[in-house]
Amino acid sequence: MHIKTMAEYAANGETPEVLFWVGCAGSFDQRAQKITRAFATILDKVGVRFAILGKEESCTGDPARRAGNEFIFQMMAQNNIQLMNMYAVQKIVTACPHCFNTLKNEYPALGGNYEVIHHTTFLQSLIDEGKIKMQEGGSFKGKKITYHDSCYLGRANNIYEAPRKVLETLDAELVEMKRCKSKGLCCGAGGAQMFKEEEKGSTRINFERGHEAVATGAAVIASNCPFCMTMLTDGVKEAGKEDSVQVLDLAELIAASMK
Repeated sequence: MHIKTMAEYAANGETPEVLFWVGCAGSFDQRAQKITRAFATILDKVGVRFAILGKEESCTGDPARRAGNEFIFQMMAQNNIQLMNMYAVQKIVTACPHCFNTLKNEYPALGGNYEVIHHTTFLQSLIDEGKIKMQEGGSFKGKKITYHDSCYLGRANNIYEAPRKVLETLDAELVEMKRCKSKGLCCGAGGAQMFKEEEKGSTRINFERGHEAVATGAAVIASNCPFCMTMLTDGVKEAGKEDSVQVLDLAELIAASMK
């Protein structure tokens, strides 16, 4: 896929509608790259003029701040803010709730003021505007789907309805886990836990969450976060259900069901 960068737009004296902030996982993690591709495919299909920063994008600094290294966080954040302000970025969309939360809630204090939208909310607005049209009887019609609320989209930013509305368009049956919405259980990766050695205990959080998801009888677990994706996939494997239960991002579900 050739996606134009902000630098390419700037060289032609143009500005795109949105900057798609890909994030570290979406750029480098093989599984999360599929989410990036799916979301970029949707944006392409509906004719959204968007750009990426490409090699100029660096980590938002979220894991550094969560792990307690404020110095590295501020250094990374200021580099990103300088770059985005140079390109006069107004609107950012990202498929990672960690990037979303940091860009939206933590960058303004350092001079980075942007309209930041998570891709689930962006997808919902494209559906509401009639830009995304779904196939009749798509591949998920009638299937049971359960949705995992990621911490940074749910409890941290109160976004519960948009992703569920997106799932409604699939004609599938949404089955909720007991712990959902504001009482949702973390996948085990947040707060920089993804990057540290695990501590001894009786079980792993992602195994517990994987079992909860599998217990709903759903054929698909829908997620909205690349970290949750990794943790839930491992949880499903541990439950021995990797052949019958798929873990998919909302962007992948929509990309597979669009006209």
